[in-house]
Amino acid sequence: MSHPTARPAETGGAAPPSSNAVVAVLAFAGIVVSLMQTLVIPIVPELPRLLDAPSSDTAWAVTATLLAAAVATPVTGRLGDMYGKRRMLLISVVMLIAGSVTAALSDSLTPMVVGRVLQGLASGVIPLGISIMRDELPAERLGSATALMGASLGVGGALGLPAAALIADNFDWHALFWTSAGMGVVAGVLVLALVPESKVRSGGRFDVVGGVGMAVGLVCLLLAISKGADWGWSSGTTLGLFAAAVVVLLVWGRWELRVSEPLVDLRATARRQVLVTNLASVAVGFAMFAMSLVIPQILQLPEATGYGLGRSMLAAGLVMAPSGLVMMATAPISAAVSRAKGPKVTLMIGSLIVAAGYGLNIALMDAVWHFVLVSCVIGAGIGFTYGSMPALIMSAVDPSETAAANSLNTLMRSIGTSTASAVAGVVLAQMTTRLGPVDLPSRDGFRTVLAVGAGAALLAFAVAAFIPRRTPAAGAQAPAAGSEPTEAAPARA
Repeated sequence: MSHPTARPAETGGAAPPSSNAVVAVLAFAGIVVSLMQTLVIPIVPELPRLLDAPSSDTAWAVTATLLAAAVATPVTGRLGDMYGKRRMLLISVVMLIAGSVTAALSDSLTPMVVGRVLQGLASGVIPLGISIMRDELPAERLGSATALMGASLGVGGALGLPAAALIADNFDWHALFWTSAGMGVVAGVLVLALVPESKVRSGGRFDVVGGVGMAVGLVCLLLAISKGADWGWSSGTTLGLFAAAVVVLLVWGRWELRVSEPLVDLRATARRQVLVTNLASVAVGFAMFAMSLVIPQILQLPEATGYGLGRSMLAAGLVMAPSGLVMMATAPISAAVSRAKGPKVTLMIGSLIVAAGYGLNIALMDAVWHFVLVSCVIGAGIGFTYGSMPALIMSAVDPSETAAANSLNTLMRSIGTSTASAVAGVVLAQMTTRLGPVDLPSRDGFRTVLAVGAGAALLAFAVAAFIPRRTPAAGAQAPAAGSEPTEAAPARA
């Protein structure tokens, strides 16, 4: 493996962009991409009519983005380490714009699904942005900047729901995608103008076989998780996909251990700090998504149920929106705790806050302000956890592997959110109450999902306890731009 090349000092010409500008642009790009999570939620019930297709088929407008993101995130991370993180970030933004335009021009299922796949291919922006920050920012800024970038995933999701509902309620549904295309263009222009290209690269040859194997394994796994409830968990299709995922990923792992330049360095991934952080990330992703599944449904269910609040989609989105602002506000606090006590402590604190938020929600479910309070508490916990995980990953890997390692961590969170959706779907389908001719999820069903979310957060706390005891803050440990790797970021064997 070639050694990373230090970025040369700027000489002459225009002054380099300020750290604040780089952080603001990358965080904005992260929020734009994370909006894809909630962009179509307001129109999902209407998609069968809008696209003249059965609901079982229009569900692919959501599933296709999930599958594309799972495959693209680790691949773009590795390509960013090899050929330039800014270059791959720009390619990701172009994919977002192309997908948004394709969906905006669609009136049938096929182009809509194609557009959503292209949007999913942009999901590597956040881990790429975190890696650019490691290469370009001074050490004293790195902790707070990466915490903000990590939190942008939750910020975009929280703010996107009310914005999408507002657009869908007042304009033609195509405006959702024209808006995302316009925001993508703005993000791309800002990245071109203000974000420098890092010289820290690994070089080498891309592992095509590893990329294909990982893609097949992940698609089989996530397709079984996301569609298992529709197909039946004991159906041949679901069980066959799970079996195929196990076989393919085992063969893929063996290949990655033997090839000289793997897509994913499994030996680095097996380091205790990286491995345990990734395991905790699965639990955190599960815990975060449980809130998004429960709160909007209770807010929108009819008051005749005895526990629904009968609010609109827009009102439900506005209730969730403050959680995104809280995530952003807690990013610098998360960074300060990481500097003082290490990101392990930050991750554990955040997990406990999330668990406390779900505990509150089990007790407080009767008024709108209850859900505002709960979403803000959980948002604060997510801000802590999402701010700490990049610091834990970056302090354990070589600078030339940062994008790939952060991308894998993002993938672990995505697996957690997909699993949360599947588990919540099973619970809510089994625990129902009848309102007229319709079966609806019961209050006890929602409380069960909330309890499972709290359990996932406590599991993240317990797993995080096994991270090595003392990890200096990312800002102190990650090399500043232009410096050589240190022992804190060991080179790959």
